[in-house]
Amino acid sequence: MAIKDTPEEWQVTSTATPFQGKKTSVRTDDVVMPDGSVVRRDYQVHPGSVAVLALDDANRVVVLRQYRHPVRHKLWEIPAGLLDVPGENPLTAAQRELYEEAHIKASDWRVLTDVYTTPGGCDEAVRIFLARDLSEAEGERFEVSEEEADMELARVPLEELVRGVLAGELHNNCLVVGVLSLTAALAGEGVDALRPAEAPWPARPFDA
Repeated sequence: MAIKDTPEEWQVTSTATPFQGKKTSVRTDDVVMPDGSVVRRDYQVHPGSVAVLALDDANRVVVLRQYRHPVRHKLWEIPAGLLDVPGENPLTAAQRELYEEAHIKASDWRVLTDVYTTPGGCDEAVRIFLARDLSEAEGERFEVSEEEADMELARVPLEELVRGVLAGELHNNCLVVGVLSLTAALAGEGVDALRPAEAPWPARPFDA
């Protein structure tokens, strides 16, 4: 048997949306189980996200530190953001987030990995890109507000981030998945074997 995730959809007998927020909502589905029983599942409906592991020529990763209210922590993260426009090309969104959060552009882009962040309670899908050949973006810096107004930027050696992840000191999902995936890629076939930046993404189909 191939170890590969496969699409499947069980019968839903009824559905409701008890909460509708600005960007996400909560959906309640009554789902038919294999034994014929019907159970209720509540989950967050999410537009999807992109994240960028930006690696410079000194093997340092661009990271930012931001307050996250639900977990009452300031977390070190990699640049990331929502797919705000339905059907938006995720590469375009990733390039925008890298510019807005770090005022950086990159000339080499690849897909590092695709993940469902919390599939038991949310349908969020994230595409994590690897960006290389970094340079400062032209023009004025993007004007930040709210939590981003307190954001700190740094460039940290990849091996230091891996150490922090394994020591339980770094917890952001995209950072953890990103740095460990890159480490695995470097130890294996290399980053040139990664998927191209425009690779299909069935979880969030996009316009060419």
